[in-house]
Amino acid sequence: QVSALTGSALFFAAQRCIRALKTVQAEHAPPQHYTWRRDCSSAVMPRITSHYTIFPRDKDPRWEGVEMERFADEADVVIVGGGPAGLSAAIRLKQLAKEQEKELRVCLVEKASQIGAHTLSGACLEPSALNELFPDWKERGAPLNTPVTEDLFSILTEKYRIPVPMLPGLPMNNHGNYIVRLGHFVHWLGEQAEELGVEIYPGYAAAEVLFHEDGSVKGIATNDVGIAKDGSPKDVFERGMELHAKVTLFGEGCHGHLAKQLYRQFNLRENCEPQTYAIGLKELWVIDEKKCRPGRVEHSVGWPLNRNTYGGSFLYHLNEGEPLVALGFVVGLDYTNPYLSPFREFQRWKHHPFVAKTLEGGNRIAYGARALNEGGYQCLPKVTFPGGMLIGCSPGFMNVPKIKGTHTAMKSGMLAAEAIFPKVTAEDPASETAGLHIPEYEDNLKKSWIWKELYAVRNIRPSFHNYFGLYGGMVYTGVFYWILRGKEPWTLKHAGLDSAQLKPAKECTPIEYPKPDGKLSFDLLSSVALSGTNHEGDQPPHLTLKDDSIPVANNLAIYDGPEQRFCPAGVYEYVPLETGEGMRLQINAQNCVHCKTCDIKDPSQNINWVVPEGSGGPAYNGL
Repeated sequence: QVSALTGSALFFAAQRCIRALKTVQAEHAPPQHYTWRRDCSSAVMPRITSHYTIFPRDKDPRWEGVEMERFADEADVVIVGGGPAGLSAAIRLKQLAKEQEKELRVCLVEKASQIGAHTLSGACLEPSALNELFPDWKERGAPLNTPVTEDLFSILTEKYRIPVPMLPGLPMNNHGNYIVRLGHFVHWLGEQAEELGVEIYPGYAAAEVLFHEDGSVKGIATNDVGIAKDGSPKDVFERGMELHAKVTLFGEGCHGHLAKQLYRQFNLRENCEPQTYAIGLKELWVIDEKKCRPGRVEHSVGWPLNRNTYGGSFLYHLNEGEPLVALGFVVGLDYTNPYLSPFREFQRWKHHPFVAKTLEGGNRIAYGARALNEGGYQCLPKVTFPGGMLIGCSPGFMNVPKIKGTHTAMKSGMLAAEAIFPKVTAEDPASETAGLHIPEYEDNLKKSWIWKELYAVRNIRPSFHNYFGLYGGMVYTGVFYWILRGKEPWTLKHAGLDSAQLKPAKECTPIEYPKPDGKLSFDLLSSVALSGTNHEGDQPPHLTLKDDSIPVANNLAIYDGPEQRFCPAGVYEYVPLETGEGMRLQINAQNCVHCKTCDIKDPSQNINWVVPEGSGGPAYNGL
């Protein structure tokens, strides 16, 4: 059995054993204390950022003599991210290899401790891509237990509900779809991939893109572990490993850490608009059985948001053996008031009479948050480059009016696999670069139903940028989309970078939010506790700042510290300096749920989210 294991499997297995032993040793070691001082300033200011991406280790004397060589292994295809896109790509590659009796090594790395643990979505699944990938998915036991039976759409005022008819052909009509717990569905996809022979390595974050001398992508390196909070090496320091491949697929999800680097390296966003985003917050509740209507899908817009803030809600009734509802709130990150808190808007929304009647007497059992792409067709980057491809929500294939991206993510992964397979299995692969460049993937995307679907709805999201806001956008959707089906001869533009949309605090009115009642609405920290989030505490904060002085000098001074409010996990807070004069930013990195909102919305663009040690983060159980 041991001889059948690959080199990387042996490496990862050995590394897990060593980590376990070292963890036991660390638990019995005396506590260490670190002094935090800014090296180049006479001011008494704690250093916030100690990560090696900001302070290189080759210039740090504490790292002299530390062994930095990495073990390297070779695969045909390496996939970053164990979400719907990455797993669908892996599965399709192995299906093709089986059909054509070819040997093909596919390795997938996932930063979560297990497949599906970081997955969060509504989720109402359109099964079109699944039907293509596994026509027999029902026989295989796919966890699609709740077909949609009823669609409700509402405009909410503070006390009332205005019903809106769900006409056939509108994007949010969910006939034929399934309400799912996406983490469970992704876990099932992982099982199918492993049965086909895909090598899956959860708990290892892809931290770095590797390049050949000619500039093409060579593969990835997993994260180093055993680095102290002050950036120094611990006794338990371990170097990550390198995975090299002919082609590397990047399916990190929305606003991926490595994808950001690839955009710059290959100028992939040269001919598209800047991506625009939203933050989605979600809870799972067990409610009174008499109130549960399995298969009912409820969406709303309006209160508590004003007409010029894009957003809305969902409430899905599940059929999972107990009376469960999944509910959530989405806020476009192009909002302008720095006092707005998406988390508190979500808590306030639950007190609306139409929502509260479902939740009263129930019990909240899970919480999480995630950013999502909302730019659509106008914001799609170039997705192929020498040695690699972007798939899934990383480039942004979400259909915003449908509030769905799983089916398009899966299909993009399948199209990537179908373009890759003949190239990587060719005896003499033709490529001008050391890493294979396969532009056929992008060509196939443009011929697929993904492209047609996103093009048809391209104007719905940007149509909300008008004087009437929400209501003008709804009129546009009802008139132009429903009648013309996206065939209007124009393409509207988005407002630009979300980070540039905030107005100075002095120009805005503070928002007074009611205190949580502990029954329907809750405080932030008790919510984060339900996400299962955990990180090794003694590691450099993975929320890095390019300049430690900017948060106080710019974000607090001009925008009243908006990161305290747009973060859905209480990671950022401004606290008084120990001297009693002035404030400092404190980063509670252990709370981070990996939503990426801070990286997107920071008005200074000073925050750079990088991967923490592998297996850290939320532990969503089918959220």
